Amino acid sequence: MPLPVDLNALRAWQREAIEKYRITNSRDFLITATPGSGKTTCALAIASKLIHVGAIKQIVVVVPTDHLRTQWADSAIEREVFLDPSLSNAHSVASDDYIGYVVTYAQIAANPALHRKRVSSKPTLVIFDEIHHAGDGLSWGTAVRHAFEGATRRLCLTGTPFRTSTNSEIPFVRYDSQSDGSKINHSDYAYGYGEALKDGVVRPITFAAYDSESTWRDSAGDVYSSTLSDVPSKEIERQALRTALAPDGEWIPHVFRAAHERLIQVRAAGMSDAAGMVLASDQETAKEYAKIMRRISKGPVALVVSDDNSADKKIDAFGRGEGMWLVAVRMVSEGVDIPRLAVGVWATNYRTPLFFAQAVGRYIRARNRSEVATVFLPSIKPILALAAEMEQQRQHVIGPKSAEDLIEELEKEIAAANKEENAPSAHVSMSSSATFDHVLFNGQALDGITNLTEEDSRYVGIPGLLDPSQIASLLRTRDTEMRIMNKALEGSGTVETAERINLHHQIAESRKNINRMVSRIALTRAVGHAHVHKLTQKAVPGPPSSVATLAILEQREEWLHKNV
Repeated sequence: MPLPVDLNALRAWQREAIEKYRITNSRDFLITATPGSGKTTCALAIASKLIHVGAIKQIVVVVPTDHLRTQWADSAIEREVFLDPSLSNAHSVASDDYIGYVVTYAQIAANPALHRKRVSSKPTLVIFDEIHHAGDGLSWGTAVRHAFEGATRRLCLTGTPFRTSTNSEIPFVRYDSQSDGSKINHSDYAYGYGEALKDGVVRPITFAAYDSESTWRDSAGDVYSSTLSDVPSKEIERQALRTALAPDGEWIPHVFRAAHERLIQVRAAGMSDAAGMVLASDQETAKEYAKIMRRISKGPVALVVSDDNSADKKIDAFGRGEGMWLVAVRMVSEGVDIPRLAVGVWATNYRTPLFFAQAVGRYIRARNRSEVATVFLPSIKPILALAAEMEQQRQHVIGPKSAEDLIEELEKEIAAANKEENAPSAHVSMSSSATFDHVLFNGQALDGITNLTEEDSRYVGIPGLLDPSQIASLLRTRDTEMRIMNKALEGSGTVETAERINLHHQIAESRKNINRMVSRIALTRAVGHAHVHKLTQKAVPGPPSSVATLAILEQREEWLHKNV
């Protein structure tokens, strides 16, 4: 028999959610709570109560990945709820030693009839961890609905109730119709990042954005150059980011050094076991990143990729250990619990709201109120927008869409996939630079122009002593120092190389100055940024500022300065 639920041992939001569940007494109940807030504990407390009152005799937990099966089973043991984390589809029932089992969405899709039979044998509570995975149309969604429509109770959990596709309803989730014909999901209890931050349940997170001057060559032999922060098109943005994230450029090692220094500071400030994680786009790049981080940190770096059969064991070992850095592709995202992660590097081209929310959620799991988190990002608008929206409550919206709209969306997805597949042979990264851009905290961009005092610098990283604007100032100061140091280390290089690095820096600074003045003029005259850019380009003819020469940029700076 599970342990009785001690409400006093739970967080306030968990007690509220349990009380709402009791009052509602509904067969289906959706809890939307930010990653790291304790959804697992809340769900197991509800399960324990239902067992004690005799409402259920069996518990089934459905999770996205195999790794989470063990994690759920281990958490349940603490409540003396024994769940089998390894029951396969080859066995019709679980051992009598267990009150239930943990299964993946993929297992359900492989044999929904088997699981339908299992839950029909006795009163069952089904807990869906990250229920948004069941919104995948005819694959997982249909299988989940068929397998568990006969369950006695269904408790749905999610931190991000939305998918890239907005046309498939999530099973067992209620939707409310809107005036425009769309439908939006209804959470029976919601607990967002903003609320969790106020309660001290999660860590405050600061995003440090770094720009890059990227240069690449396409299949026709044409050479392009652009920053990350000021691009004329989505395609240029994609190629510029791809160049910046190349392991043989300057952006990656520069940002890795800044992130490693931040991790050392966090450890020195009292979080002695603090760890960092680099998120990579693919396995080959992840391996190169691991090599670079080993050189910078002068220590071991854990590498977790999907082809590695021991990936789950490596994640567990890293979570329990004291190693400083982990490099992963998509293995460490939703549900994986490594509370000591405090510093991150977003070195991946993934930019969906779902992946961003789940991945960043790995860094915000607080153990006490003194812990903070820092994530280093490329300075591109889609990713910065996601960072700025961290405190907004997201919901799953469906339709309305016509058949023509759906066909058009599908055609775009296929075209984008084909383009991405052919991209490796059409793109050659030539060079990239790295320049600190700004810090993003609580939706506000801080560029750190003001100088830090020597005393502030001495105490960097100690939570509470430096506010985000001071962190921005310090990162900008250290960024300049690191660039000087890197040039000194490259002293054996040619004069031409040093001049080219200086040119990149001048171009990047000039573009930033132009953007600042454009913003100021747009705000003063109540016009759009694009309108001011067009006027500037007309006054000083030439290509867009994102690909213009330094001479043209300086002329535009002068013209804008006269018109501010």
